[in-house]
Amino acid sequence: MNNNAFYMQGTNHMVKKELPVPTPKENEVLIKVDVVGICGSDVHYYKHGNIGDFVVEGDFILGHECAGEVVQVGTDVKNLRVGDRVALEPGKTCGKCEFCKSGKYNLCPDVEFFATPPFHGVLTNYVTHPEDMCFKLPENVSNMEGALVEPLAVGLHATSLGEVGLGDTVIVFGSGCIGLVTLMSAKARGASKVIVVDVLENRLKTALKLGADHVINAKDVDLISTVNELTDGKGADVVIETAGADVTVKQTVDVVKIGGTIVLVGMTAKDEVSFNFMRLMGKEGVVKTIFRYRNLYPVAINAIASGTIKVKDIVSHQFAFDQTKEAFDFVSENAANVVKAIIKID
Repeated sequence: MNNNAFYMQGTNHMVKKELPVPTPKENEVLIKVDVVGICGSDVHYYKHGNIGDFVVEGDFILGHECAGEVVQVGTDVKNLRVGDRVALEPGKTCGKCEFCKSGKYNLCPDVEFFATPPFHGVLTNYVTHPEDMCFKLPENVSNMEGALVEPLAVGLHATSLGEVGLGDTVIVFGSGCIGLVTLMSAKARGASKVIVVDVLENRLKTALKLGADHVINAKDVDLISTVNELTDGKGADVVIETAGADVTVKQTVDVVKIGGTIVLVGMTAKDEVSFNFMRLMGKEGVVKTIFRYRNLYPVAINAIASGTIKVKDIVSHQFAFDQTKEAFDFVSENAANVVKAIIKID
């Protein structure tokens, strides 16, 4: 078996190199990677070399959204077999800290997360991963859909913490990949009206195709008055910010309903942004934040398998493995036109 990987070598540059096929430990499986999604965080590392305190040093493999086939199992593996197709949840946690023990393992301070320095990602032919973080895919769920379980889990976590329920009005800021899976998650949880806000017309058109009841191009209209028209002046029960822009974080307070909930998902370029807490207090509103997701891969896979969430519809571009650098350059230079790009490894 030959194992090749694409390594970042400085910003905006990649090289393909051969590396040894890893050997699975007792509780691990060896995965032949088939599909990898290109995430916004991957692109940010590629262009800038860091995200906050996470700095790429030396050659580095990107990619954390993936699915593939089990080709070897460790001696203690009990539930997976060679030939099983799986989606990989990208974090390996300690299992012993207070957060792991309480089920909030996404907050484990010692997590080893694919493509988060110093831990390499999955843009390679073969990777090893713990059995309990590999989730078997049903026959009617493709490997492409399996790779998209990861971003879908973010949307499911956001709508879960926001307690989106039957009949709710939800506003989603941002119609990139995470905004779109959040839209679909909100509809799956029973929201009766989902309004998506962005400034990119092609992404808003995609949001409409995926079930948005209304879209607002914030460049063209007064956002607050438009939201008031669509909600009879009440605002939204739940507002979910996925764009990671200073202005949209501020606007969440203006469009949330009295007694409503704001969920912050997107990360802004700056560590500190202005936020009108006094206005939020006047509404007795709630602000929640999320960090990745937890305990949601089985839920996401079942939602895809049942047809409740058609996650494959967010894919706008596909590339071959040998086109990895071209794929990253294209996504970097065409953010306005790319909704979701994937790389077919196998």
